[in-house]
Amino acid sequence: MRFWRRAGRAVALSGSYAFAALLGLQAEPARAFDFSSLDVFGLFTKKDEPPAPSASALPYKLDFQLGDAEDAEALTRSLQDASLLYRLRQDAPPDGETLARRMAADLKPLVDALWSQGYFNAEVALVVDGVSLGVGAEPSATLVRALESHRNREPVPIVVRVDPKTVFGLRRIDVVERGDHGAPAIADPLKVSRLKAGEPATSSSLRAAQAALVDYMRAQSRPLAKMVELRPVVDHAVGTMDVTYVLDPGPLAGFGEIAIGRTDEIPPEVVRSFIYLEPGDPYSPKALADTRRSIATVPAVGSVRIREADKLDSAGNLPIFVEVTERPKHLLGFSARYSTIDGPAVKTYWEHRNLFGGAERLRLEASIFLAPRIDGTKIQSFGDFERSDLGGRFAVGFMKPALWGTRNDWLIDGVATRERVGTNRYGGYTARYANVTTAIRHRFSDVFSIQAGIEYERGQTSDVLGQIDYTLVGIPLSVKYDSTDSLLDPTRGYRATASFAPYPTFLGSTVGIYQTKAALSAYYALDEDARYVLAGRVGFGSITGASLDEIPATRRFYAGGGGSVRGYAYRSLAPLGPYGQLIGGRSLLEFSAEARIKVTDTIGIVPFFDAGTAFESSFPDGKQRLQMAAGLGLRYYTGIGPIRVDVAAPLNPRKGDKPVALYVSIGQAF
Repeated sequence: MRFWRRAGRAVALSGSYAFAALLGLQAEPARAFDFSSLDVFGLFTKKDEPPAPSASALPYKLDFQLGDAEDAEALTRSLQDASLLYRLRQDAPPDGETLARRMAADLKPLVDALWSQGYFNAEVALVVDGVSLGVGAEPSATLVRALESHRNREPVPIVVRVDPKTVFGLRRIDVVERGDHGAPAIADPLKVSRLKAGEPATSSSLRAAQAALVDYMRAQSRPLAKMVELRPVVDHAVGTMDVTYVLDPGPLAGFGEIAIGRTDEIPPEVVRSFIYLEPGDPYSPKALADTRRSIATVPAVGSVRIREADKLDSAGNLPIFVEVTERPKHLLGFSARYSTIDGPAVKTYWEHRNLFGGAERLRLEASIFLAPRIDGTKIQSFGDFERSDLGGRFAVGFMKPALWGTRNDWLIDGVATRERVGTNRYGGYTARYANVTTAIRHRFSDVFSIQAGIEYERGQTSDVLGQIDYTLVGIPLSVKYDSTDSLLDPTRGYRATASFAPYPTFLGSTVGIYQTKAALSAYYALDEDARYVLAGRVGFGSITGASLDEIPATRRFYAGGGGSVRGYAYRSLAPLGPYGQLIGGRSLLEFSAEARIKVTDTIGIVPFFDAGTAFESSFPDGKQRLQMAAGLGLRYYTGIGPIRVDVAAPLNPRKGDKPVALYVSIGQAF
């Protein structure tokens, strides 16, 4: 029996749109003017309406009638997708004979569409003025005359009359492995295929099962696994289908030679540095996906193509070919934002992605923003505005990936900032500082890296504890592990970062401090499609070596905000000092938990709970109570990541905290 196929898509030609205009006040017939030729972009074309009747063409309209079918709406869409008549409804044929041939050619795709949904006993006919055209029949002269009778009067009314009858169910499902490859490649093929007896025998479920079986075998290091044959047998008498899959698992294999092909102006050794596969490693589709993602982290890389050889080499391994295309070298951008808490801000940035021909990235960024007032006063009018109400930031970043073809990257970052952080109710701090850091990052794999560098910062901070003029010279060390499956929307894996930055006085620091930070996030999908995901995060921070009033305010810890404890103002959770003003802390503890639930493929809801605060001591001692919040989020999933809208309410608010807070951003909260 021939298996289902779907007709290829054709381009629907734009139709015309006519309107009538009365000229003058005389009782003359309305004159119609066809402006379809002026509708270059199809803005005024009504796709569901046929072209206007004329003497030179025979337009038609379709009416799909499916009786009492339970899924009539979805089935109608499937029939429309398959129908050539429907796709070409704006392209009116010149005569009845041509239209009749088009109708006859449409019956086979319509039957295929019904079979693909499991309706193997369905009956289809095209009817015009009581004249019917069935499957396998040739257009008659009576049908042509019926079509021609509508010329220059009205569109031909074509009725697509369908009696789907009942959906066939699966009865027997067999999976047979061909060839002598040792033990069976799939111990429980029915579990892998996800097919069950009694389920509808739709083409989508059968194709999904075929893909699942092949993917499973490839994941078992069998790169040449393929589906040899699919045998569906339909029993029309009882309304069931038996299906047999014949598989060729192919031999077990590893990765062979990894060849770097086209790289445009990116040095091949840079691309090779971000490939962690080695010849002889067991073949794995996941490893190829991870390799593609790893190479794509190079800022100069635009796209990555990984091609597999169609046969094994002499050692029984599969050669791999990698090609990349380069992104545009220059990037110029501008953005503006507004927050009811932070006020307005504008930012501009420029980036060169291949500065010296070695995939080096240079990025310059400048921003100006409204610094929130922390002295109890407010900007009531334009005349109240002062120069100190403006904050600014200028940053420069440079990265040289793959130093001398190794897995080491050289990073240089510089920033000059003037900012004011806090709220009118609890105060805050004002800071002016400049920082330069240079570091070497070593990548052990695509998920694990360490980094060490030298940092110099000079600045001034002011808060309720006084003014501090400081210099910090340190050796920041950090480690990062990220096994998650997505940067913006992780559903599985772990993400951990830890850093230790000593700023001893013998290096030139005016205050000797030792700063430690750590964060761990975990993601667990409750189902295979990751429609239900549990996510949790814990954060920790500590500063030792100096008293609180000696530590610059920018280095102290604060909690609160969209990436911390939602429901509270940004960096507003910390110990209070004189006059009930924020003074920051020497340690930090944060917790977050979310349940990410997809209601549809594009819409999700996220109930969440956050808790945390900063402590005056160098380690959390419980003297400050944890501030807690709960809320509900809405997610709209796009191709680049989810758009996040969170509404959070403090559970133990302090005096002055708002009852709710709203957060909007791209990506999950953590």
